[in-house]
Amino acid sequence: MGSKNKLKRFRENETFTNVVQPTRDEVLEGFEWKGKWNTFFKNNNPIVLELGCGKGEYTVGLAQRNPDKNYIGIDIKGARFWRGAKSALEHGLDHVAFLRTQIELVDQLFGENEVDEIWITFPDPQIKYKRTKHRLTNPVFLQKYKQILKPKGVVHLKTDSEYMHGYTLGLLQGLGHEICYANHDVYRNEGSPSEVLEIQTFYENQYLEAGKPITYIQFRIN
Repeated sequence: MGSKNKLKRFRENETFTNVVQPTRDEVLEGFEWKGKWNTFFKNNNPIVLELGCGKGEYTVGLAQRNPDKNYIGIDIKGARFWRGAKSALEHGLDHVAFLRTQIELVDQLFGENEVDEIWITFPDPQIKYKRTKHRLTNPVFLQKYKQILKPKGVVHLKTDSEYMHGYTLGLLQGLGHEICYANHDVYRNEGSPSEVLEIQTFYENQYLEAGKPITYIQFRIN
């Protein structure tokens, strides 16, 4: 993407009513919407996050299927989620928002027990050992998710990375968390939820064209 296109998208994001772009200091010093997202959406519906939302295909796709839930896509790359934010506005999806910030700050962005579900879609698996701290299902991140999730809150991991799938399954088992469902090839093995099969991201389509299996885990953090 050219720098002119990026700048144009950044400027458009600033005009979108469904985009929130706090500075790191604003988050750390007391984020205005922490614990108050239902006020932002003007309803008391369940809140669902997509971490590393990219172009926002899952955030928007889920919102179209579930008008009785609020959806927030989180990504540091605003030029990417510009497409999702624009689509949500064009389709009148007022229960969708996009938050430009680092995922590591998620426990500073949401209050205790404020979130019902978390989707992690095609994250960087961070395969190198020294990158473990950036892996979105490592123990530190799981504790952050536990803090903001409701007691029976669910986490969904959809990935093309067999490494990420195996790492997460092993970690969940080792830490005694509840694995609700796991599938190492969702399009060949039956049983995955419809939203796993019916919503496909830009990158997912590339992985499928390359013949890579898509995996999925649904779990709860004890």
